[in-house]
Amino acid sequence: MSFFKRIFSSDKKDQSLTEQEKQVLDKGLEKTKTSFFTKLTKAIAGKAKVDDDVLDNLEEILVSSDVGVNTTLKIITRIEKRVAEDKYLGTEELNRILQEEIAGLLSETNSGEAKDFEIAVQTKPYVIMVVGVNGVGKTTTIGKLAYQFKKAGHNVVLGAADTFRAAAIDQLQIWADRVGVPIVRQEMGSDPASVAFDTLQSAVAQNADVVIIDTAGRLHNKVNLMNELSKVKRVMQKVVGDAPHDVLLVLDGSTGQNAFEQAKQFTAATEVTSLAVTKLDGTAKGGVVIGISDQFQIPVKYIGVGEGIEDLQVFNKYEFVDSFFK
Repeated sequence: MSFFKRIFSSDKKDQSLTEQEKQVLDKGLEKTKTSFFTKLTKAIAGKAKVDDDVLDNLEEILVSSDVGVNTTLKIITRIEKRVAEDKYLGTEELNRILQEEIAGLLSETNSGEAKDFEIAVQTKPYVIMVVGVNGVGKTTTIGKLAYQFKKAGHNVVLGAADTFRAAAIDQLQIWADRVGVPIVRQEMGSDPASVAFDTLQSAVAQNADVVIIDTAGRLHNKVNLMNELSKVKRVMQKVVGDAPHDVLLVLDGSTGQNAFEQAKQFTAATEVTSLAVTKLDGTAKGGVVIGISDQFQIPVKYIGVGEGIEDLQVFNKYEFVDSFFK
């Protein structure tokens, strides 16, 4: 059994996507895959074995695909080790080796990844606080999450705690109406913590299963951001003692290295527990999923691979790597 198959043999069956979901994922990663393998084909043209030149070219390809420098070096080191052990490694084997090593990296960080849009039965309401800068698809992700949780049979309540932009409140209202879930909102300029408090009180009164709290998408002074998010957490805990159960950072996959910087800022400001990487269908920078997951050691929970309401998927490491190299 190959290394790649060993990694996933225990959980592939449980985590496999439906045929339609897999087709959406394949299509969503098409630009990334085409760009990557076009560069890789040129890099190994005329080469019979993996040598220093091939590895140098591979390193450049991985970095330019926004895998990130640190993660790229880790992958190259692992491949160098295998080349040294095997004495001779043909270029035709490079795809398989790459696939195995990337799968290994993702397996290390995403070992406990979600299998579907279910929640822990003993946790009710399950509170998700969503963070991220404006423009990354944060509100859309919240709307799609609400849809998926409702589809899974859960009662969902949204909280519009991004009170610094009227547009943010209105956009979340549109999604709440579209999905058919209640929303708690106040006027623009209201205290975000107050909105979060009211949302949780309402959710408890309604016996809701899931609460999703939107927060301000500003990368302003890090200390202010930290204080604001900490206050929202403290106030929520007056209603639900262990809230939030998940702090979900939404990143725009199409921004490449900017997504790394945003992850750095938000992980410094608050305890991020999971990631959602959006807009992967519109970019050739899908490698950012690999790099961010590895560098920050935070599991990727959701990925956006299309504009449709169904096109937010639970991240499946096996299927992601399979689509990437298919």
